[in-house]
Amino acid sequence: MSTRRSTIKASLPLSGKVALVTGAGSGIGRAAAAALAARGATVGVLSRTQEEVIEVCEEIAESGGKAVALVADVTDSGAMADAARWLLHEKGTIDIVVVNAGINGVWAPIDDLAPEEWDRTIAVNLRGSYLTLHHTVPFLKRGGGGSVILVSSINGVRTFTTPGATAYAATKAAQVAMTKQLALELGKHQIRVNAVCPGAIDTDIEDSTEIREREETEIPVEWPAGDIPITAGSKGRPEDVADMIAVLAGDEARHVTGSVIFIDGGQSLLR
Repeated sequence: MSTRRSTIKASLPLSGKVALVTGAGSGIGRAAAAALAARGATVGVLSRTQEEVIEVCEEIAESGGKAVALVADVTDSGAMADAARWLLHEKGTIDIVVVNAGINGVWAPIDDLAPEEWDRTIAVNLRGSYLTLHHTVPFLKRGGGGSVILVSSINGVRTFTTPGATAYAATKAAQVAMTKQLALELGKHQIRVNAVCPGAIDTDIEDSTEIREREETEIPVEWPAGDIPITAGSKGRPEDVADMIAVLAGDEARHVTGSVIFIDGGQSLLR
């Protein structure tokens, strides 16, 4: 899915900063990479799909920004360590980390959900978050601070009506717990840690979602007409999330840490 091209402007609040964005090949990650680059950051564009990484880097370059291509699977510790070290080697610092890579996985009744399906969702969403931070936080500490933004979800935090999404909801709730725990742990190092919780966003993630026996887990509820109040039911855009990520990355949010920001147009307030 294509995202809005961000034009580099005269005001560059993230000039001189280096950001790593995981899952940056599409959707929210892609938009976040563009938004950070538009504010002057050099962006490490990380995805396991080389073609996507190259395309995003080319789009950023065409808009006047700077990007470094990084190909890695977030569940692979060695690959993530290599990616973080390479970005540091190329740019000398890492200041911003956007923990975005994730999957919906399989949504099914708990007694039907296979152990390997559970493990896959946990591996990408939770182990991937851990490995991203495990291999980048030392460099943030070395640089004297920075900003970490985890991309969680309204699911597992405010909303529990997604049929069969137990594994997914568990990982998203865990990311919020990590955010609050690490905000305290890393505060003395001047590292801020925050989370954004998107609602329905117009991305391709649902294309890879497997849903089984929906009727077994779905709760019959009739939502008000237009269940996203601010858009009369229309999904948000990746840029709606990316712009908040860019704010949290910069000095405008210098006194913000351990916060969870809902980017859902009010959707979760109805659910």
